[in-house]
Amino acid sequence: MSEIGLTDFGLRMSIAETDRPVCFPIVQQRSSVTRNRILDTARELFLARNFGEVTVDQVAEGAETTKGGVYHHFGSKDALYLAMLHRDLEQKAALFARAVEMEGDVRTRLRKLTRDYFKLPLRQREAITLIRRDINRFHGKERKALVRAYQKALPGQVETILHDGIRDGDLPACDARLLSWSFVALVEISLSPHAGRIFPGTDAKLDHVLHLFFDGAAASAQAVPAKRKVS
Repeated sequence: MSEIGLTDFGLRMSIAETDRPVCFPIVQQRSSVTRNRILDTARELFLARNFGEVTVDQVAEGAETTKGGVYHHFGSKDALYLAMLHRDLEQKAALFARAVEMEGDVRTRLRKLTRDYFKLPLRQREAITLIRRDINRFHGKERKALVRAYQKALPGQVETILHDGIRDGDLPACDARLLSWSFVALVEISLSPHAGRIFPGTDAKLDHVLHLFFDGAAASAQAVPAKRKVS
């Protein structure tokens, strides 16, 4: 019997006799950590620069890995970008689902969903804006999958809450999908720099969005602080 055969036989016997788990899970865990570090780095770079200005070398350097390491996990820069966007949407879908599943009326649940969004770290909150910025980079199945993931993560969850509100009589009969996009637009506007100067606190932003959405502009205008004139 050859030396290789003996070694192979001994290895198999050792595993069988000791019944110890093979260390593949440790390798997989390290690979997952590296993958997430690459995605986190990519998010920072793509938020700071346009897609064309970001290079795989920059991602590798920021993630403390090699260019080959990036390509090992993602076959191309486009694949990396798509994976980063889909990961962000999956995380947000899971977060916002808490408001969908909770007990309460439509206003309480929308407040919970919006507060959870406002409480995200800035970069995590901003990542969703990349879809609107760069959606035209993608075509065919990739574009459709990205749009579906976005719809599922945010407008679709708002739509579900609104459907419940219509069913329970909290809202008049209306097109819940159209209304969900209107609500998302209000939330996005409330995060603008100008809105931040008028409503510096999270609760003030929440009150403004919900008051405007449920009660209308005339009622909401009374609650908006007057803008100070700069002398």
